[in-house]
Amino acid sequence: MFPGIALQAGTKAAIARMNISEPTPIQEKSIPHLLAGRDVIGQARTGSGKTIAFAAPLVEQCDPSLRRVQALVLVPTRELAIQVAGVTESLAASRRLRLTMLYGGRSLLPESRALRDGAQIVIGTPGRTLDHLQRGSLDLRSLCFLVLDEADEMLDRGFAHDVEAILGQTPSDRQTALLSATMPEWVAKTASKHLHHPVTVEVDAGMQAAPTVEHVVYSIEKSDKIGALQALLDQRDDAPILVFGKTKHGVKKLAKQLDALGYPVGALQGNLSQNARERVMLDFRSGETPILVATNVAARGLDIEGIGQVINYDLPDSEQLFTHRIGRTGRMGRSGEAVTFITPEEESKWREIQRGLGRRFERRPWRTLRR
Repeated sequence: MFPGIALQAGTKAAIARMNISEPTPIQEKSIPHLLAGRDVIGQARTGSGKTIAFAAPLVEQCDPSLRRVQALVLVPTRELAIQVAGVTESLAASRRLRLTMLYGGRSLLPESRALRDGAQIVIGTPGRTLDHLQRGSLDLRSLCFLVLDEADEMLDRGFAHDVEAILGQTPSDRQTALLSATMPEWVAKTASKHLHHPVTVEVDAGMQAAPTVEHVVYSIEKSDKIGALQALLDQRDDAPILVFGKTKHGVKKLAKQLDALGYPVGALQGNLSQNARERVMLDFRSGETPILVATNVAARGLDIEGIGQVINYDLPDSEQLFTHRIGRTGRMGRSGEAVTFITPEEESKWREIQRGLGRRFERRPWRTLRR
C-alpha cells in the first residue's frame, strides 16, 4: 500500500478504504516532500489525485491534542470545498481530527460554532474564510499547513485580494502547498512570494487534456445548436453527460428547454441557493438526472464519477477554461468524449483557444450527423 511513501498506518488504511492501492504520479512525487516539511508547487492535470497528494501529509502534520486551526485549504468554489472536505475528512478521522467547511450561501452561525468548538482543519472559499477572519471567529495564529487548491484560479484577479488578505494573517513559518491543473508562469511568480524555497513537481506540464479524451468539433449555425444537442443526447448511453453553457441565464433557459422536451436534466449555475446546488449535484452523482447543464462553476476540480461526455454547447472564454471543462471526462485513465460546437460568431475565439493550447482540432460540419 503506497510503497516507499512513509505515511502512517492509519492514513494508509484510510486510503485503502477508498479502494486506492497505488499512488498516482503527483502523489508519489509530492507526498514525500510535504511529509519532510517542504513547500511544494504541484502541477498535474485534473483527475490525477491532487487532493490526496496534499490531504495525506496535511492530516499527519496536525496535532490531535491541539484544539486550534492548524491546516487551511483554500478552494475557488463551494462544490470543490465539499468534494475536498469529503476526501480530507476520511483521512482525518483516523487521527481524530475535526474538520469544518467555510463557504457562502448558508448561515455563518454553524461555521462559527464549529470553529469555536475546536476545528483543526478548515476547507474554505476565500470570501467566507476572510469574513470569519474579520469577524474574529477564525484564528490562524496556530496554522502550520496551508494549501491553495486550483491555484491558477485562486491567484487570478477575482481571488487574489482575498487570498493575500488571508495569507497576511498566517504565520510566516507555515508550510504551503500550491496545486493546480495548469501552472502559467505568472502564477508561479505570484506564488513565489508566499512559498519558502519550494519544490516544483510537474507531472504532465504542457498536457492540455487527458489523453483518454476523444475530441469532436462541429462547425454549426447558432439556430441548429438545440437540435444538434438533442441528437447527441438521444445517442447517449448510461454514462452521465455534462453540458457547458456560458451564462447563468443561458444555462437556466437551456435546462428548461431540455426538461420540456423530456430529458432528465439538472442545472448548475451561480444564482442557485446552496441547498439547491447540493441537491442538483446529488441527483447528478446518483444518476437520477444523468444530464447536467452548467456554467463554468462545474469546470473547476469537481470529481464526478464516470462522466462519459462533455459538450461545449457554448465556447468558453479561454484555453484554461477549455482545459478544465474537458477535464471532467476521461479521468483517472477512463475514456471520454468532448464535443465542441463552433458557431460563425465564435470563430475568432476558437482560433485564440487553439493558439493557447498549441494544437489544432479536426472539424466537421454538423450536417453530417443530422437526424
